[in-house]
Amino acid sequence: MDEIASGIWHWTAFHDGIQFDVSSYYVEPLATVIDPQSPDLDWFSGRNVDRVCLTNRHHYRHADRFGVPVLVDEPGLEDVKDRPGIESFEFGTEIAPDITAYGPIDPSWPDEGALHMAIGNGVLAIADGAVRYGEDIHFVPDEHLGADPERTKELLRAGYGRLLDLDFDVLLFGHGTPIAGGAKDRLRAFVEGA
Repeated sequence: MDEIASGIWHWTAFHDGIQFDVSSYYVEPLATVIDPQSPDLDWFSGRNVDRVCLTNRHHYRHADRFGVPVLVDEPGLEDVKDRPGIESFEFGTEIAPDITAYGPIDPSWPDEGALHMAIGNGVLAIADGAVRYGEDIHFVPDEHLGADPERTKELLRAGYGRLLDLDFDVLLFGHGTPIAGGAKDRLRAFVEGA
């Protein structure tokens, strides 16, 4: 468990389904866990957790282990509606104090969302369209981008470009290393293909 910015905790854990490490977060000032995989529940003892928020339906992972509401976007509800704790939200709404959901990032991925948290200089959490393994932000491999990967990349860039109107300095990825400062400029460079 690493504190990447004040009150923002990051951990990685192996995901059996994709055979790769994935990222999860605890945003302490908002008592919110994001996309939890294999949480260390002992570490959370004595810490307040009011909700789990998912950046998309695929990130339910081990959300049920907290025994709190699990918030998922309306387009992804059908796939997880029978899982414990599920509550849905609409994109474009404040889903909890200081947390607003945006999406879909790409219209061909209807539940690919982003969560904006109005704490500090702002925090943005994104789901699956972009990853960060290494220094740079990348797209997921082409085999995960549908029949026309180049068109999907274009649509994802446009969707992430719309998020640049938000205030944020920290960027959390469902897959990869978060950016703990200067994240807006880094996302802008990715959107512009730099």
